[in-house]
Amino acid sequence: MMDAHLVAEHARFRLDVRIRVAPGQVVALLGPNGAGKTTALRVIAGLTPPSGGHILVDGAAVHARPAEQRPIGMVFRDHLLFPHMNVLDNVAFGPWCRGASRAEARRAAAIWLQDLGLGEHRRRRPAELSCEQAQRAALARSLAVRPRVLLLDEPLDALDAQARLTMRTALGDHLSGFGGAAILVTHDPLDAMALAERLIVIEDGVLVQEGTPSEVARHPRTGYIARFAGLNLYRGRARGHEVSVEGPPAGRVTGGPLTFSVAENLSGPVFLAFPPSAVALCPIRPEGRPRNTWQGTVEGLERQGGHVRVRLDGPITAAADLMPAAAAELGLSLGQKVWASVRTTETHAYAAPAGGCEDRDAPYGGGPR
Repeated sequence: MMDAHLVAEHARFRLDVRIRVAPGQVVALLGPNGAGKTTALRVIAGLTPPSGGHILVDGAAVHARPAEQRPIGMVFRDHLLFPHMNVLDNVAFGPWCRGASRAEARRAAAIWLQDLGLGEHRRRRPAELSCEQAQRAALARSLAVRPRVLLLDEPLDALDAQARLTMRTALGDHLSGFGGAAILVTHDPLDAMALAERLIVIEDGVLVQEGTPSEVARHPRTGYIARFAGLNLYRGRARGHEVSVEGPPAGRVTGGPLTFSVAENLSGPVFLAFPPSAVALCPIRPEGRPRNTWQGTVEGLERQGGHVRVRLDGPITAAADLMPAAAAELGLSLGQKVWASVRTTETHAYAAPAGGCEDRDAPYGGGPR
């Protein structure tokens, strides 16, 4: 079990978060750039001095110990293997530093390298490895010291798509058998959803939301989380089955209040969310004046995988995903006026507090970017 209250300050930034991770659990630490994710890992590892708080591992305080005396392993984004050592000695370095004989350390390292598919590469230098092989070696080096806490700072970020897929599978296999607490920092939703049992989201150095991946994805509470989950997110006020959505921030295109029909029966402050795939576009106003319809202006077009992402401005900002054939048929172009609509069954409304950390990133048109 790891129980940490992490407090660190530098320049104008302050980190103040509480993180608990059970044995055998993988937690993904998420947040926008500059949120404090890597700072949190470095404080846990002993690489950045804290200004307060505590770090308990299996009930023992470790925050006063130097990094090399903590039962903690860390995998960095750029692996940071020693370039002058071969792979075997890189992995053996940790056990040797913690009291094992050189022969014992090398035997343990050879086992880990074999387990991670690098047995035949043990005599190579890091420069002779592919990016994926180097990350496997870095993982072996961290696991070789048998840590109680394993920290992974964007370990797949430097890999290409195929290597990322292979390494994600390998990492998942090893994390499933890891008996300690694991914390993964990532910007990739697929990595978080595939590898973690719980998500912790921090913004501006404080915790803004935590829960299982499905809980966080279904009830995002900031614009960043909505973009991470691939949703359009808005703050509004509910009266029964209707939600009046707040307009865009100052400086954006303005318009009157926009009211959505929703399936939920709610009252008071709420969040309203719907996926970009639920947004239908039409060059003229749909007949019959259907619910949840508004006129917007195309402000962005981008091919993303098998669909076209359309960004709309207007009384609300929103993202819409269309099949390429549908986008071509509409003849979309920047500045074009279109009508957008969302079916009631595709919306999801849920209660929001009147204020607090959920307001840190006002979710006006918080669609995925």
